[in-house]
Amino acid sequence: MNFFDDILIKDALSQKFAFIKVKVEDHVMHLTLDRAEKKNAIHPHMVQEIAFAMQFAKQTSDIRAIVIDAVGDVFCAGADLKAFMGMVGEFDSSIPVAKEEVLLAELFNKVHKPILTKVEGNVFAGGFFFLAGANYVVCTKGVKLGLPEVKRGLFPFQVMAALLEIMPKRIVVDWCIRGYDLDVEDAQNFGLVTHITTPETIDKTIEDLLGEIKANSPTAIRLGLEALDTISEQASKHKYLMEMLQKTVGSKDGQEGLLAFREKRPPVWTGE
Repeated sequence: MNFFDDILIKDALSQKFAFIKVKVEDHVMHLTLDRAEKKNAIHPHMVQEIAFAMQFAKQTSDIRAIVIDAVGDVFCAGADLKAFMGMVGEFDSSIPVAKEEVLLAELFNKVHKPILTKVEGNVFAGGFFFLAGANYVVCTKGVKLGLPEVKRGLFPFQVMAALLEIMPKRIVVDWCIRGYDLDVEDAQNFGLVTHITTPETIDKTIEDLLGEIKANSPTAIRLGLEALDTISEQASKHKYLMEMLQKTVGSKDGQEGLLAFREKRPPVWTGE
């Protein structure tokens, strides 16, 4: 992972982030999705900022774990499709564009530090990259976990691949095809969620996990996660799936699904 120049990375905590917040406390980097007004939808430059923060964490030996959380009542609504189609809008960020393509679905495995995702709001579509890429997913009861892409004329290609690394194949494929909301308890049974808590106990659960992680050898953990990354390397998979997503978005059904969603009406599918 070397998306940005090392000199710039060393000054990471003084950089201006437009879509996330980053802080380091007691050997832990806290990365917060900070786009509540857009339901923390994934913006192309948000991906750049996350990659920048992750490279900083990987190269900083003092950081021994990463906690990902989000502001607002939606953890992440998935991709900001307008932004990914070129309508990025204005934003104030000092983080440059990476030197090579960043695939969010592959990014978290490259950090080689334990990742804990703290989920207190609903998660949809591409938001599952933050869950599938984590080692621990601590989730409060009652949040919605949904894959609604097929209802918009799309398909969660990359999310499907990421979930297949964790969950049973038939469950993942059924979820993608029918596009329903999965109960948190079922998500735990299928391996996506590791801990279910209440809003009152979630912070303690996170702190307890961090305490256990930090009590162990950071070198052993780092090398173990590096080995895991190496033996499960499938670098070309997500690039291909991104191309399939773009193909689907450009189809007649894809355009109709997005238009119907914006106009709050049932879509009229043509199969084209």
